[in-house]
Amino acid sequence: LETRAITRRSALAEEIRQQRGIVRKRSTEDVLSTDHETNLTGVTLDIDTGVLFSGDVKCVLQPEVTQGPYYVDGELVRHDVRDGEPGIDLWADIQVVDINTCDPIPNLYLDWWHANASGVYSGVVADGNGDSSDASNINKTFTRGLRPTSSEGVAQLLSIFPGYYTGRTTHVHILAHVNATLHRNQTLSGGHNAHVGQFFFDQSLISAVSAVAPYSASTKEYTPNANDTILAQEADSMDPIMEYALLGDGVEDGILAWITVGLDASADYSVSSAVTWTAHGGVANQG
Repeated sequence: LETRAITRRSALAEEIRQQRGIVRKRSTEDVLSTDHETNLTGVTLDIDTGVLFSGDVKCVLQPEVTQGPYYVDGELVRHDVRDGEPGIDLWADIQVVDINTCDPIPNLYLDWWHANASGVYSGVVADGNGDSSDASNINKTFTRGLRPTSSEGVAQLLSIFPGYYTGRTTHVHILAHVNATLHRNQTLSGGHNAHVGQFFFDQSLISAVSAVAPYSASTKEYTPNANDTILAQEADSMDPIMEYALLGDGVEDGILAWITVGLDASADYSVSSAVTWTAHGGVANQG
């Protein structure tokens, strides 16, 4: 009874805050001390997204952070972005909400990209990104892609759990394309970029994944969540760590992760890509 009472009162307090537009100041310590593994039972891949997001539609603006050095434009709209990369399957559900109306944003295209289990980004040949002598990486597209949001503002895709590289904790990059045009070849053009952000994961989940091959083979120096400056930038005003459920007895059986992102659909941010994906492969951009 006590547990249910605490949950009920906390939910009521949060509902009142949202109705009145009250945004509580968060802290990195607050975010890092929260356990994001769900207490829902019977979570499967075909779970109704209304269940996942029923108590978690936070109408709070996610801060804009760096796009990072390995953004590739021209990527394809697709559901499965694994491209055969080894790793633990990660099913992601992202709900996008307009902070001006607190309504979901349909027909938005969410750009998603992150490093593979070895900490390497596809599509970019550069010092510090894996084997810079491997010129073929510019034509690879693993763990990159775009997904449209549904009428409920939800984008879904299948990837692998990201690896890490020196200087950063485990993370995912996102970019929101508004009013873009989808072409028959599954590429986008036009519109504007309403948001550039990153997602993160519980330290305990990262540790569990890091103990499993192929992640366990990494010899790179690891930066924990508590020392990641980008996570700290976002955690000052919202919780950028994805909630999740294990789909089996351990991480090896796959992970379902979800999060709500608040953004201003009228915002327009300038981004620059390292590479453009074309019908003939990747083309490096100047600089």
